[in-house]
Amino acid sequence: MSTAPGPRKVVSSFLQHRNQVLLLRRSQRVGTFRGRWAAVSGYLPDGVDSLEQALLEISEETGLGVDQVVLLRRGEPLLVADEGGGQWLVHPFLFSVQDPACIRLDWEHTEARWVDPGDIVSFDTVPGLPEVWERVCTPS
Repeated sequence: MSTAPGPRKVVSSFLQHRNQVLLLRRSQRVGTFRGRWAAVSGYLPDGVDSLEQALLEISEETGLGVDQVVLLRRGEPLLVADEGGGQWLVHPFLFSVQDPACIRLDWEHTEARWVDPGDIVSFDTVPGLPEVWERVCTPS
């Protein structure tokens, strides 16, 4: 008797500057969702605190240190299904960035855009990104 594997756990961190959020286009070198737009994201290893992992991913993917971002909100985890039937348990975060000029993309992304949060739905994003944003967005 086999049991189906559980959802893959990931962190997804939106970076905000003024009234815009950063979207990153995933490169062809990543394992999943190549060419699609995402927030800063990565796998959450078992036993690792999700905030700690979010800060590590921000550092790796944007070059920003913990002293260059401020946690604004931590959202409730959200279960997201992808087109292939895979499931992801997304731990959402929202951080503010003081100086966006300090961002340096690593190999995981080919492009960065600061966008109005209402425009997220118009991008070809990783599964569930607009819903993940809803978990951390600041009410107007």
